[in-house]
Amino acid sequence: MFKHILLATDGSALSGKGAETAIRVAKALGARITAVHVVRAYDERMGYDGLVMPKMPELKKRFEANMAAAAKSILNPVKQAADEGKVTCETVMAAGENPYEKIIEQAKRSKCDLIIMASHGRKGIQSVLLGSETTKVLTHSDIPVLVVR
Repeated sequence: MFKHILLATDGSALSGKGAETAIRVAKALGARITAVHVVRAYDERMGYDGLVMPKMPELKKRFEANMAAAAKSILNPVKQAADEGKVTCETVMAAGENPYEKIIEQAKRSKCDLIIMASHGRKGIQSVLLGSETTKVLTHSDIPVLVVR
């Protein structure tokens, strides 16, 4: 059965339900977890109304430190819950513009055989306008995906 689960988390309450489910499934199956949180990558082309971010190594370093701190604050509770449930859990921060791509890449890199993630369950025009990383993972992944709602 499944031996290595990739848990994608964004820190939301619903994502917390996904983490709880991943830990229960991993414990039942004797599997391990890799928890991933995707942050925005620093992009020197980021700008507003034609203004471009200056190429400042200090700014990039501060941006990356802030993203790492945010990811840590999201991933640490997952790791702690997994430890309490006696489930092996590794945490990974990935940076990129398309979270679904980074989730799939990390699942492949870690040789995961199942992806667990939450879906906010948006419907109608809201789902079209906001998109869904979960839908994109479902569409593009050849690794099975368990969606928690």
